[in-house]
Amino acid sequence: MDELTLAVVGIDFPNADKSKSNRRMELMLCAPGEPVELRREPKNPHDANAVAVFSGRGVQMGYLPAERALLIGRRMQQEEHLAVFQALTGSMGYVRIRFGGGTPTLPDPGYAETPAPNRTATFDPDAFYPDPEGPEWGA
Repeated sequence: MDELTLAVVGIDFPNADKSKSNRRMELMLCAPGEPVELRREPKNPHDANAVAVFSGRGVQMGYLPAERALLIGRRMQQEEHLAVFQALTGSMGYVRIRFGGGTPTLPDPGYAETPAPNRTATFDPDAFYPDPEGPEWGA
């Protein structure tokens, strides 16, 4: 696992800052490929393995899913890593992380699953298309 896409969860909760900044709005302000920061939160009262996601503007956008946070947190301690915003689709945000140096590559936006024979595929340049060779997306 040198590079993978991860879901950002908890995007509909308000932040604890003075202005009660809106996580979903912060995700909407991000452009694909924009750097984001992943921060381990060992003193988090709900999950000592929590990994928070912050925009380049320093506003929290949510968390990595608990199922992935332990593994990602460990790798963050051991290896160089860089994360970028990938997409916001419906109720889910996505970030792309790369371990071992270098900038994460975003999946080709032209990728789309083959349509059923009786349907015509439409390409939406603003849609999220997962990496066809990646693991389970958002899990």
